[in-house]
Amino acid sequence: MDLGTANTLVYVRGKGIVIREPSSVARKKKTKELLAIGSAAKKMEGRTPKTIESVRPLKDGVIADFDATVAMLDYYIKKVHESGTVIPKIPRPRLIIGIPSGVTEVERRAVADAAVNAGARRADLVEEPMAAAIGALLPVEDPEGVFIVDIGGGTSEIAVISLGGVVLGRSVRIAGDEMNEAIVSYVRLKYSLLVGEPTAEQVKISIGSAYPLPKEKFHIVRGRDLETGLPKTVKLTSVEIREALSPILREISKCIIETIEEVPPELIGDITDRGIVLAGGGALLAGIDKAISEATHMPVVIAEDPLTCVVRGCGILLENDSLLNKIKLTG
Repeated sequence: MDLGTANTLVYVRGKGIVIREPSSVARKKKTKELLAIGSAAKKMEGRTPKTIESVRPLKDGVIADFDATVAMLDYYIKKVHESGTVIPKIPRPRLIIGIPSGVTEVERRAVADAAVNAGARRADLVEEPMAAAIGALLPVEDPEGVFIVDIGGGTSEIAVISLGGVVLGRSVRIAGDEMNEAIVSYVRLKYSLLVGEPTAEQVKISIGSAYPLPKEKFHIVRGRDLETGLPKTVKLTSVEIREALSPILREISKCIIETIEEVPPELIGDITDRGIVLAGGGALLAGIDKAISEATHMPVVIAEDPLTCVVRGCGILLENDSLLNKIKLTG
C-alpha cells in the first residue's frame, strides 16, 4: 500500500493494483460521520457547506488526522475484500506500507497503529524511496549504487541505495502540493485572481512543464477577481506556469545536488553510469528530467509508470520475505 499525501494506491497479491484513489475524506463536522472517501470526497474540496468538511488525512507524507486515516484505511481494506457473498468476510490482511524516509518514531508508530486499528493483522513499514527503487526494478541488493528521487504530493524523497540499504537519504517537504500553491500565488499576484487548489492542480497537470515545450499550451481558468469580487476568466500559458513552478523545481534540484555532494566516491561512478531515476507523480511533469539533468550534469531517467512505483515495490516485497526482513523499518 502506498499511503500518499495526494493519492492512495493498493496492490493485492495475485491481482495487481486494485485501488488508485485520492487521499481525501469528507465527513460531518460535528458528528465526524463519514460521507465520502477518495474521488467522491476530492470532488467536494472547496465546495462544502459549513456542516461538512473535506479533509486530507495526510500532510507532508505523515498523518495529520488520525481518525480520518483509520477510516480511509478501513474503507479500502473492506473494499478490497468485498466477497459478494451473504456472509461478510472479516478481513485481517497483512499490510506493507510505504512511508517517507524522514519521519520520526512517533509518526512511524502512528501509521502502524492506524493500519492495525483499521483491521490489519500486521503492518510492515518500508521507506518510500526503497519501495520506489524496488518497484522500478532497480538492483537494490547489488553493491552498485542506485540514485532515486521520488517526487510525491507532500514530500520529495531523495536516496542513494546500495546492498539493500539506504546509504544516504533526504526527505524534503517540497513536492506536488507546493507546486499547486505556487500556481495559486502566481495567479493571485499577476492577475489578482483567486483560484482554488484543485484548479491549480488541473492547470499543473494539463500545461505544467519544467522545460520549454516544443509547442507551448494554454489553459482557461475561472476564479474570483480580488479587486471587484466578481468572477473572472484568465487564459494561462505554459510559459507562465513554468515561471511559477521554477522556484520549487530549483529547490528540488538543490536538494538533489546537496545529496550528490555527500555520495561516497566509489558510488558516484555507478550513479553516473545509471543516472538519476525519477519516480512519483511529480515525475509526470513535462520536461522535469531535462531540467534536473541540466542542473546536476547527470543523466536522468523516468521510471516506467512513475506514479505506481512505490506500491509496485510493496507488492514485490509481499512475495519476497527475505528482502522485506532486510529493509523493513522496525519499531
